[in-house]
Amino acid sequence: MERNSSTMALHTNSKASFEFEAYMAMKAKKINKMLDEAIPLRHPLKLNEAMRYSLLAGGKRVRPILCIASCELEAGDESLAMPIACAIEMIRTASLIHDDLPCMDNDDLRRGKPRNHKVFGESTAVLAGDAFLSFAFEHIACNTNNVSPDRLVRIFAELSSAIGSKGIVAGQFVDIESEGKVVSLKELEYIHVHKTAKLLEACVVCGVIIGGGNDNDIEKVRIYARFIGLLFQVVDDILDVTKSSVELGKTAGKGLVSNKAAYPKVMGIDEAKNFAYHLMNQVVQQLACFDTAKAAPLYHLAYCIANRQN
Repeated sequence: MERNSSTMALHTNSKASFEFEAYMAMKAKKINKMLDEAIPLRHPLKLNEAMRYSLLAGGKRVRPILCIASCELEAGDESLAMPIACAIEMIRTASLIHDDLPCMDNDDLRRGKPRNHKVFGESTAVLAGDAFLSFAFEHIACNTNNVSPDRLVRIFAELSSAIGSKGIVAGQFVDIESEGKVVSLKELEYIHVHKTAKLLEACVVCGVIIGGGNDNDIEKVRIYARFIGLLFQVVDDILDVTKSSVELGKTAGKGLVSNKAAYPKVMGIDEAKNFAYHLMNQVVQQLACFDTAKAAPLYHLAYCIANRQN
């Protein structure tokens, strides 16, 4: 989106030397290695194959990288955040597996590959998602070192809130209940704050907590993540009606077919693009109080979300 690009240009001149693609590739490589080691092929074999199939299916690893970048924002070491970052990717994977089921969004492709339930069956897909939701917390508890118990408790509380009836589950429920109905902009925002933004908030808040940040920094990054969560969904909705299935790597136009609430449907394409521009400005404002160099990954991640093409 051109307006987003020009907006970021005003704020990224001092960050131009930051090698974002190299940073993302380096972090993703480390995360992928840890995820591969976390879920070995063991009995019951089919269950673990199903878990590995979705967990290791690729992607940019935006959520775990957000967690690590937020820890580094507070001068925390990557190693402190890695267990929680990997756990967040497990939780994200669980939400995708469940979201793809016929009783939910009922889609066949993700990143150009058949969805988990298409390969392993619905019952195995449900159980694979369930397994991730519990194992994620076990992974944090067993692999986090040099972090105080009170900070770990805050992290567990933040994550559990983000994925339950105050977070992802609430958003998914209202999303399903809204199919075929006229939805207001306020109701649409509720859906996507809970379905998308809450987990992104947990990513950055947990990163700042584990990095030793204070409550003011936590609030700043929480608002930042809420805006990029909404930004992600606005862009996603726009792409859904402007790109092909081949370009997206998933079924295009799915929202229109299922008559689900979406920003272009509620606001129109042009207003949805303007809203994305507004959200990007808000993102930049939330990061203004942080050290420019340390915040560079968070600026660029927001820019990447605003300008993604699939």
